[in-house]
Order: sequence, then C-alpha cells, then structure tokens
Amino acid sequence: MKISVSQQQLAHGLSVVSRAVAPRTSLPVLSNVLVATDEGRLRLSATNLELGITCWIGAQISEEGSITVPARTFSDLINTLPNDTVQLAVNSRTQTINVRCGGSNTDIKGIDAQEFPPIPVPDLEDGVELKVSEFKEMIQQVAFAASSDDARPVLQGVMVTVKDAEITLAATDGFRISVRKSALAATVRAPLTAIIPARALSELARIASDGEETVTMVIPQGRGQVIFHLKDAELVSQLIDGNFPDYRAIIPRNFKTHTIIATAAFLKACKQAEIIARESNNVIRMSIEPHTDTPGEVVISAQSESTGSSEVKVDANIDGAGLVIAFNVRFLREVLDVIKTPNVGLDTNANNTPAMLRSLGDENFMHVIMPMHLG
Repeated sequence: MKISVSQQQLAHGLSVVSRAVAPRTSLPVLSNVLVATDEGRLRLSATNLELGITCWIGAQISEEGSITVPARTFSDLINTLPNDTVQLAVNSRTQTINVRCGGSNTDIKGIDAQEFPPIPVPDLEDGVELKVSEFKEMIQQVAFAASSDDARPVLQGVMVTVKDAEITLAATDGFRISVRKSALAATVRAPLTAIIPARALSELARIASDGEETVTMVIPQGRGQVIFHLKDAELVSQLIDGNFPDYRAIIPRNFKTHTIIATAAFLKACKQAEIIARESNNVIRMSIEPHTDTPGEVVISAQSESTGSSEVKVDANIDGAGLVIAFNVRFLREVLDVIKTPNVGLDTNANNTPAMLRSLGDENFMHVIMPMHLG
C-alpha cells in the first residue's frame, strides 16, 4: 500500500474511529486501527466487538493494500505531525507501516489486516432514512436518561420503535423516562423495534456532522446488530437483548397542577440549588405556590448540614392546587439542558407520584421524573 493523505484529514479520521478501540483486550488486533484502501479512498476502522466505527477520507492512492496498526501510537504520531501531506507505505512482508511527513520518518509495527474482525456491509435499501440534525437532537433528549448500571443491561439502552411514518426513542433508568418522537419522510414497509446501547447512539451523535446530511439505519434480520450509514462514516453496534419496560404504562394520564416556567430561569435556579444540594444526595424541595391575583411562583430550596442552605424563587403560571415536592436536582438540570423551547411545563399530582416535564410548543418530547422522599 502506498498513499498520500492530508495530515488534518487523517487526524480527524483517527479521532472519529478511536472511541471504538478496545482499551484492554486479550486480542491485540482490537487495540489496532485498520488502515485500508477502499474504492479510491482511505478507510479507517476500529472495533471492540460491541461497537465498530468506520471513516472514509480522501487520499491519493498509488498502490492498494491494508494493515492494522496500534491505534494510540498511530494517532499520537499523526497528531504531532505538521499540517502537510502524509505519505503512508506498508511493507506486507514485515507488517510495518512507514509514515513520512516533512522531516519526520517513522516505522510502526502492525498486525495483518486479515486478523481484523469483519465489519458488516449494510443493505441500504432495507434502511430507515433519518435527517442527521433531527436524529442528533432526538439522541441528546433521550440518551442521558439511560442507566449506567451494568446490573440491568436493558436499561443501558434506548428503545427505538419505527412504525408507519414515525420513529420513537425512549430511555429510562428506573427513576426517569425520556421519550422523543419524530416524523419520517416516508412510511416504513414493516415496523421495527430494537434496544440500542445509549453509548452507541451518543457516539453516532458525536461523529455525525450538523448539516442537511441524512443517516440510514439498518437492522439486518437475525444478526442482533444495527448499522448507521453516513456519507463518510459508518457505525455498527450490537443490540441489547431483553424486554424493555412498558414505559407507557407508567406515564400518568391526568394531572391536578399545571405549572409553566421559563426554561432558562428554571435551569439557572436548578444550577444554583445544585451547588448546595450535591452535598445532600442532590435533593431539592420545590414549593409550587399559585397566587389568586398575581402570577404564581416556584420556590426551589436546598439544604446541607455541611454546606448551608439556598433558596431561589422563579415566576410561574400555575393552574391548580399548590404542592411541595422533592426532586433529584441533577435529573432536573439534565432534562432542562436538552429542552429547546423558551418555556417548560411541569405537571404534578402529589408529592409521591411521577411528575411530567413538557417542552411547550413541541409535542414530540416528554420526560417523566419520579419525586424523592420529603424528609
């Protein structure tokens, strides 16, 4: 293999795939990046057998070939090179790659590309086409609510449901549920349901660009995998096997109190309260106080024996009875961070039943949060 490639493009491509490299593994090839020529472009691939990422970059190819090289060594070297053309040459007999750029000349020992796990090729005709910018926002509004606890793998995933011309993403860690819907450009031939690891979706959001690009999601029958195909990148992930909780059964149908608060003011109040609350299990008390002749207010307070106390008042429009309820302030802050509309609706019943946060003006998003015990 002999190719010329831009240092900036090569560094970017390596940063895209490097998150799929296995940090600790008994298979040395999984610590490597596959470097291969592929139909006039340079292909970089990495996998830890659960997640695989491929990136294609433009290159001048004078000789076809492939090799796998230690990801960290190769990436660190490329990042130190000047912004110039990089010459890559592979010696297939010794399985080394020669890297030349400016006055730098380095040989890196690799492993035969034949030992690299095969990466599936998707049949894009069977895929669901999604707008990247919208799908990225969907992921951001849902993935944070997935669990990080290894004890319940199914909760570490996002339930993806595609039916007719609509896609729904849902995640829960047992204390909160985030649900986001979106319309598709075309009706799907058959409904799809899969549990995709939240980490894989977050990686997809990271590597996808922000333009008008589309991403095609393919779930091959019986393979237990999902493939996301972009113009210059591809991500493949194992699906999570198991039964996702019936979150629809937990979502309350009716509420006694409806509170409308400015999103920015609510978020700022939560951030201030969190400074104190983080010393006391993140608990904040929220007093919803309707007034008869003036707008109501929500009083957010936190108390910690070691740090002190805090109280923030926020104006609100309140319809219904007053209520004192406690929440995990980190959970509140995380959902308010992903709400894009100027105002948020907080719907409540009692201090021991689930509350709902809605993005006012956007019916496609809702978030259910369990209250904490009022001490």
